[in-house]
Amino acid sequence: FLLLLAPDVLLSSSHVAMISPQDPVLRTGSGLTASCTLSPDLGLHASSLYWTLNGVRLSSSAYSVVSSDVLSIELRSLNGSRQKSGDNLMCHAADGRILAGSCLHVGMPPEKPVNLTCWSHNAKDLSCRWSVGGQGETHIPTKYTLKYKLRWHGRENECENYSSEKKGYACRISAKIALFTPYEIWVEATNQLGSAASDISSLDVLDVVTTDPPADVRLSRIGRLDDQLMVRWASPPELKDFLFQAEYQIRYRTEDGGDWKAVDNIGNLTSCRLAGLRPGTVYFVQVRCSPVGIFGSRKPGIWSDWSHPAAASTPAGGKEDF
Repeated sequence: FLLLLAPDVLLSSSHVAMISPQDPVLRTGSGLTASCTLSPDLGLHASSLYWTLNGVRLSSSAYSVVSSDVLSIELRSLNGSRQKSGDNLMCHAADGRILAGSCLHVGMPPEKPVNLTCWSHNAKDLSCRWSVGGQGETHIPTKYTLKYKLRWHGRENECENYSSEKKGYACRISAKIALFTPYEIWVEATNQLGSAASDISSLDVLDVVTTDPPADVRLSRIGRLDDQLMVRWASPPELKDFLFQAEYQIRYRTEDGGDWKAVDNIGNLTSCRLAGLRPGTVYFVQVRCSPVGIFGSRKPGIWSDWSHPAAASTPAGGKEDF
């Protein structure tokens, strides 16, 4: 247990009482002995005081009257703080007045961040996401910093544009990106109880490029064929100046909400015929793109998001298409 009693603390005229220690940082499961020291001007006896934690009155069996102006309390096996600002430990007069307070920050040091993955949008930036390690929740403010450097001769830099995700964090590096030199990237997690770092990820930006979805996706009939539709689209415009081949994937479903069906192995084509469809039925179609071999990269790219859906209906069976 941490024992910090301060019966001889000199209280300023602006304080009627003081809790010691003030705003301690403790590991989950640890204990604490805190003291409330009264100003002699109050004319109160320590035996008349009581304690609360987050508004809940604590059992007097944990109290000790150290002197006429000092009341202590022993807290055992503390749980992680319920809020990032800390748990509120209060010392009260018998009439309920709050005489003094202290914030208890109870938690754990961070564990090693995991699942660090990165991608480059149109080879113009570099974004990464990661998951917090272990159980995830440290219960106290924890800072995550994405750091990066060129593998051989670069200085260490820190990412600045952070965002929170459901199971972790992400950061977008908007500084000028080097395209032909590998990067080393890692995440450091730090709080008042300790620190941890992820494994270092080494990557070449050209190996992790993802594009905008294909543009101008259109779905149209093929004459009177009642079981087929034609899909056409345009290559992502942002990569028109890059030397690469695109790989496309299509998915389609009926208007009534059936499961998506995928069409693979389209290659670098920008059109595809869908066959085996139901006559007289509305279909929705989407297309996505993966850049392959940008400037000689030997790794497959990362799939883009799906395009906005396009829709068309097949002709009704046995009827002419006007």
